[in-house]
Amino acid sequence: MSGDSGGKRIGVREVAVAAGVSAQTVSRVLNGYPGIREATRERVLDAVAALDYRVNNAARALGTSLTRTVGVVASDAVLHGPAAGIAALERAARARGRWISTAYTDSDDPADIDAAVRHLLDQGVDGIVLVAAHGATPLEGYDVPIVPLYGESGSRQRDAAALVVDHLADLGHRRIVEVAGPSDWREALARTAGVADAVDRRGLEHADRFEGDWSAASGAAAAEAVAAGLAAGATAVAVANDQMALGLTAGLVSRGLRVPADVSVAGFDDNPDAAFYTPSLTTVRLDVEGEAAYAVAAVLGDAVVAPAAPVLVVRDSTAPPA
Repeated sequence: MSGDSGGKRIGVREVAVAAGVSAQTVSRVLNGYPGIREATRERVLDAVAALDYRVNNAARALGTSLTRTVGVVASDAVLHGPAAGIAALERAARARGRWISTAYTDSDDPADIDAAVRHLLDQGVDGIVLVAAHGATPLEGYDVPIVPLYGESGSRQRDAAALVVDHLADLGHRRIVEVAGPSDWREALARTAGVADAVDRRGLEHADRFEGDWSAASGAAAAEAVAAGLAAGATAVAVANDQMALGLTAGLVSRGLRVPADVSVAGFDDNPDAAFYTPSLTTVRLDVEGEAAYAVAAVLGDAVVAPAAPVLVVRDSTAPPA
């Protein structure tokens, strides 16, 4: 709805007068058309702010078939990774003059996922980004572009997981246990593939692999089995996210094992608390803001800029094997 100034309805014409441009130029700026001079664009946006003009998305959609809204289908938003991704997507959309509309869904139910996608389509979204995409999540067969956050190939997820293994190998670890995420998650599969690639490339021994559900509780539950693997000669653990690494560390310590003196533990995501774990957690950080900007640009058909490469963050939870 357009703004209101002293009872007077503010529309495109009033913005045009205030900015000293034509109504068509105002429309082009608001619709993100290329070729607008930066000084002109800034004058229009300054006038929009000064007049408190609010774009009427419904009216715009009638004229352009676009609502300037990006749909987001998300599951498991209580976890750090999906929550950070949703927040980054909103910032990326707003930077392009869009908003997001989010539909939360049961990640294990294809029918529920399809219903969430169609709910967003009914709102006229210009494209959809999938957060926490699972194997059951559809990517094709709809009228708008649908892309997963972090990209369907998961190549940067694989690269990040490989960084962790390379770090452990450089410290001298030869046998590394893996605590993976749930196998129906695309991200978990990409991270597991990255671990396997690096183990092969570095000529390491393939050790045990255990599966958690991303929670600290599942990491703690894996501690007994991981401890048995350590008894068989493993000296390090690569964990698919920081929350599971937190639980695993607590479980290992409760069994009399010292981290990192007896076993090194590395996580994934670099969540805001990782530096304050005991010991502070070695982990790997993805460029979440860059990934979100890439995904939004991809669904809108804009020019995309590749996200930054993942970064290894070395802290106190990893050390050379005893």
